[in-house]
Amino acid sequence: MATIDQIDKSRVPQHVAIIMDGNGRWAKAQGYDRSVGHKAGVDSLHTTLEAASQIGIKHLTVYTFSTENWNRPKQEIDTLMNLISFAIQHETEGMIKNGVRLRVIGDFDRLPEEARNRLTQCMNDTAKGEKISLNLALSYSSRWEITRMVQEAAQAAAAGTLKPEDIDENYVSSHLTTRDIPDPELLIRTGGEERISNYLLWQIAYSELYFCDTYWPDFSAENLYEAIVDYQQRERRFGKTSAQIQEENK
Repeated sequence: MATIDQIDKSRVPQHVAIIMDGNGRWAKAQGYDRSVGHKAGVDSLHTTLEAASQIGIKHLTVYTFSTENWNRPKQEIDTLMNLISFAIQHETEGMIKNGVRLRVIGDFDRLPEEARNRLTQCMNDTAKGEKISLNLALSYSSRWEITRMVQEAAQAAAAGTLKPEDIDENYVSSHLTTRDIPDPELLIRTGGEERISNYLLWQIAYSELYFCDTYWPDFSAENLYEAIVDYQQRERRFGKTSAQIQEENK
């Protein structure tokens, strides 16, 4: 049986987050410059987005560029930003046609002007997309996001518009960059590393974690389907016992 046919379409996760790791190592193994790996990674994202949409995933959030990535060599940063601008311009028409809505989470103002303008235009052009939301985590880190939320809460408290008792889990969630996106049920990391790397730390509190050795440029629709099949074989208890979950599912 093909892997896609093993997927229970009634239990597909609505939100999948991905740490797209291994572009540079893939390029090095092929004898290429790191920039070639990043370009190949764009193709893998295109393939993964199509596959995710096909099986009914509604939100795909991908770690595109972290706040820590600003510490990389300037030439690599410039290459990445130019690649993002080019890819967005090239993909916009297809995204509109296929019902894809683009969103960006992260420190948007820190991006170069051309990248900001291209992304803003694409977000406006795809705003009516209802089949799947592609969320790019750009200039993003979870610690940055949570720090910003705390600063905003402190400012509101100082202004007298927020009381300590008003701050609960719902308040925190509603003041993060993912405020209108459901928490991911599944987090995938490629490239063989097994860490979270400052990504969606609040949102993945109850996400299932899936690590694979495949470098991101080699990640295919089949790899995504394998991750979904693995996810569907797990029991999600949210602090309850197996007996409780089985009783609820009767």
